[in-house]
Amino acid sequence: MAEVIVFKFGGSILDSSEHIEKAAQRVKAIYSKGFGVIVVVSALRGVTDSLISTARKANPHITPEMLDEVASMGERTSARLFASALQGVGLDAVVVDPDSPYWPILTDSNHLDANPLYEETKHLVEERLKPLLDAGKVPVVCGFVGKTVDGKVTTLGRGGSDTTAVLLGSILRAKEVVLVKDVGKVFSSDPDKVSDAVPITSLDSEEALALSVGGAKFLHYKALRYKVDGVPIHIASLDPEDKGTVIDGESLLNVDIEALEDPVTMITVVGNMNGSHKAIGELLANVYSVGGKVISLGSEPKSIVLYVLNGSKVLGHLHSWVVSTGFGKAVSSYDNLTMITVKAPAMETSPGMVQRVTQPLARHGINVFGLVTVGSSIRVFISLADRDKALALLREALMVSVSKR
Repeated sequence: MAEVIVFKFGGSILDSSEHIEKAAQRVKAIYSKGFGVIVVVSALRGVTDSLISTARKANPHITPEMLDEVASMGERTSARLFASALQGVGLDAVVVDPDSPYWPILTDSNHLDANPLYEETKHLVEERLKPLLDAGKVPVVCGFVGKTVDGKVTTLGRGGSDTTAVLLGSILRAKEVVLVKDVGKVFSSDPDKVSDAVPITSLDSEEALALSVGGAKFLHYKALRYKVDGVPIHIASLDPEDKGTVIDGESLLNVDIEALEDPVTMITVVGNMNGSHKAIGELLANVYSVGGKVISLGSEPKSIVLYVLNGSKVLGHLHSWVVSTGFGKAVSSYDNLTMITVKAPAMETSPGMVQRVTQPLARHGINVFGLVTVGSSIRVFISLADRDKALALLREALMVSVSKR
């Protein structure tokens, strides 16, 4: 099979015949270079909201299952429109919707916000979509839509068409996944909120995930969790000369569990502290000035907890500074800890992840000295002596339950 490029066209891109024609020509240009092409489409702008609103007015008690059936109609229409446009420029396009024999996206039964079943979908992609690509056809796949194993239509929630495209690109090990949007790049902040936002040419996987979880609108984190090594995601506009933003880096598909080799010291500063940004910056500067390194921290109104490498070099110096400046009243420390980090992109949509991390440790008598959540990671601090046992317990508890989401 030739190298594959996955295109996704959003509803705002398909809002006029002119734009549809331009999108079709872009697909044809890539196909003409010898690539296999899969196209994922969203509903036309405003169509899904209109369908859902009308359905709820018609029946305020409509079931989630029926609402998914209604909501899927927007993508079904877009797929036919775009397949027709591709046929008009000489490509052999095939509509792939949930009623098609080629449909590959299987999900759980969480209607209105379903999650793809990765292994089951992978099997069907290889069985149903790859033969189409090998035959030189261009599958036009309904984004946002899925199907349960017992045949019920589901939808994937916000950003669902992006999720479809990234998922298919991951399974096919595509050369790239091109998400064509009306704003074809990522900015340093929301241009509607910040006057001096500037475009970003590249992000690594973790940076993109952190921004997405933090509210950036360029790509939903649910899509990013299917990002894999070697398959970049390209945020682009309809203009092929516009370089856009490329997201690349390590896989975000599976849970990752790792522990630091070096011992960690937990240093607690207490008192009626001067909590200004400047004072906190000076606190951190004092740690670094004597060779310490802060790897995580937490704060409350009357305490700050620092987790520090090379803590033996820090305590005396930090105590002198805290007391002499009046930053705090006292400093305590606990040595010989380790930090275990659990990274799981499914965390935001997997209730109880903190409990899944802490409960196996508690059942085996391993004390947690601290816990910090940052984006899609959980950091737990335990005794260095329990490091290997804790790693084994967490890998046993999490590697299956999270990766099979």
